[in-house]
Amino acid sequence: MTSSASNKLKCGLQRQRGREWRESAIRSGLLMCALVSVLTTAAIIGVLAFESSTFFREVPVTEFLFGTRWAPLLEPRSFGVLPLLCGTLLVVAGAGLIALPMGLGSAIYLSEFASSRMRTLLKPVLEVLAGIPTVVYGYFALTFITPLLQDVFPSTEVYNAASGAIVVGIMVLPMVTSLCDDALRAVPDSMRTAGYALGATQFEVTTRVLTPAALSGILAAFVLALSRAVGETMAVTLASGSTPNLTLNPLEQIQTMTSFIVSISKGDTPAGTIEYQSLFAVGALLFVITLAMNVASNRIMRRFKESYE
Repeated sequence: MTSSASNKLKCGLQRQRGREWRESAIRSGLLMCALVSVLTTAAIIGVLAFESSTFFREVPVTEFLFGTRWAPLLEPRSFGVLPLLCGTLLVVAGAGLIALPMGLGSAIYLSEFASSRMRTLLKPVLEVLAGIPTVVYGYFALTFITPLLQDVFPSTEVYNAASGAIVVGIMVLPMVTSLCDDALRAVPDSMRTAGYALGATQFEVTTRVLTPAALSGILAAFVLALSRAVGETMAVTLASGSTPNLTLNPLEQIQTMTSFIVSISKGDTPAGTIEYQSLFAVGALLFVITLAMNVASNRIMRRFKESYE
């Protein structure tokens, strides 16, 4: 072997070792990123579990889950979470009634009926809605939506569940629209063509072919949007108030689980007390509800998923 060939071989081996080292470093970096996410989630679960277990040593689980009075800071103290849960579900249900049909309708229009120019115009508007801070939504509800509701329903309180539900519905509308639009556009064009070949109109193809074909993505978008509404904090805190109220009247003041967490997290409650630990108990319940909704979303996607070749 000549010296020239030997030098080329050495250079090739060095380049190969350098490439292998870079690939190994990239893999290690990606692994670290994944581990950070896993460890962060594990740490959150660990803190919630530890603090919640301390809380439930003093407060029975049945009293917490089925009690109808929530007053952790007032004497006599009571830790029935049903008023917070009812307030949360009231806001989520109202937001769903607004965001889900409007989001699906907007997605169908953008995907199937809108011209490219109109789509280019409307998509950024939805993105602007998604980028508005939640505290701005809260003040918008308090200063604009609530007065409108009071004009229509004079019995509406200054803080009320309806106002919070409306702004949360507006907040999650871009998510529903974007995810449903992606699901509809993912349906193969061959299904559209087949529908038109059978003499169906554009509306019939959209409602009877494309929407059922994209059902898994649409349902998953609905569940994820409702999960987002469950965890909303500032908008409902400003719009719906901070009075735990076991009611189904959307015109009355309520308090959601996230609103209670905000009120306790201000630092006025001494750490280590039962009132402070109630924060983690409510947070654990909120975590379980959100986790269940995400699991349900994944199961819905697997259940209704269609495979196209």
